[in-house]
Amino acid sequence: MAKIPHILIIYTGGTIGMMRDYKTNVLKAFDFDRIYKRIPELNHLDCTIDSISFDDPIDSSNMNPFHWNTIAETILSNYNKADGFVVLHGSDTMAYTASAISFMFKNLSKPIIFTGSQLPIGDLRTDAKENMITAIEIAANQFNDKPTIAEVCIYFEYKLYRANRTTKISAEQFEAFDSPNYPDLAESGVHLKFNKHYFLAHTYNEKVILRKINNKNIVLLKLFPGISQAVVKHIFATPNLDGIILEAFGSGNAPTSDWFIDLLKETLKRNIPIVDVTQCVAGSVVLGKYETSAKLLEMGLINGYDITTEAALTKMLYLLSNADELTDLKTLFESSLRGEITPI
Repeated sequence: MAKIPHILIIYTGGTIGMMRDYKTNVLKAFDFDRIYKRIPELNHLDCTIDSISFDDPIDSSNMNPFHWNTIAETILSNYNKADGFVVLHGSDTMAYTASAISFMFKNLSKPIIFTGSQLPIGDLRTDAKENMITAIEIAANQFNDKPTIAEVCIYFEYKLYRANRTTKISAEQFEAFDSPNYPDLAESGVHLKFNKHYFLAHTYNEKVILRKINNKNIVLLKLFPGISQAVVKHIFATPNLDGIILEAFGSGNAPTSDWFIDLLKETLKRNIPIVDVTQCVAGSVVLGKYETSAKLLEMGLINGYDITTEAALTKMLYLLSNADELTDLKTLFESSLRGEITPI
C-alpha cells in the first residue's frame, strides 16, 4: 500500500494568510491550526498536512537574507518528516525569496512550492484558496512513491514555474507572475498536467546540503539614457562593496563613454564582480554582439545570459556568502547551478 504523503505548510506572512474581520474591515492572521475547517476542500486531497507559522508574520517588502535562512532552516529541520513543502509568502518579493532558496539547497529531492495571493483568503473573489490547494496537491503528487517534482517552484494562478525563472509582472491581476525565458513546469486545469521534460534533473541518493546566504553589500544599477558620471562614480565608490548587478540595455549593451568604461575597469581591479543582465523582460545577454558590449566582454564582465534580476541578485549573494567553498565566481555564475540560466 502506497504511503500517504505528508506536506508541511510554512506561513511566513503575506496576503494569503490573512482573514478579513467584516465588522472592522481589519485584516488579521489566519489560524492554520484550523485549516481543514476553514478550507474543507483540503479533505479531498490524498495527503496529511501540518503547518508552521512565523511568530511575527513578515510583509514580503521586509524580507531579507535572515528570513531566507529561517525558511531554509525550517525546511531542513523538517526534511525527513515531510514529503513536500508549501511556503506561503507575500507576492511582492516572492521571486527573490524563492530564487534564494533554490540556490541554498543542493541535492534537493523533495518539492518546495511557494505560493501566495492577490486577495486575502476570506475575500469573496479570492485567489488564495485555489493557489494554496493546488500548491499542496503539487507538493503531494508522487510517482512510484517518490515526489513527482523535486525543485523549488512558484505556483500562481494555474501555472507552476521554476522559482529562479520567475518575476512578478502585475500588482493587480491574478496572473501576477511569469517565466519569460523558461516554459511552465505544470498547468492546472480540469487535470493537473506536468511538463516533466522541463523538470530539473535530481537524485534521491545524495544527502541534501544547505548553504546559507549572508547579507552582502550588492548594488543593482539600472542603466538609462543620460546616466551621469557623478551618479555611477558615487555608486561604484560605495564602501565595502561586494558586487554589482548591471541592468544593461537589450542584449547586454551599455554606453561606450570613456568615463563609463574606465569606472568599470577600476571596479574590476578592486576584485568587485560585475554581472551584466538585460533589463528586458525576455531574452538573453550576448556580450560582443554589438560594439556597445564588445568592451564589456573584453574586460571580463560576467555574462548573466537570460537570468532574471531576482535570480541574479540572489545567486551573487549565494556565491559571495560561500566563497570559501565555491571558488571561481565568474565560472560558477555563468554556469547553470539550479536551472536558472540557459548559457548560449
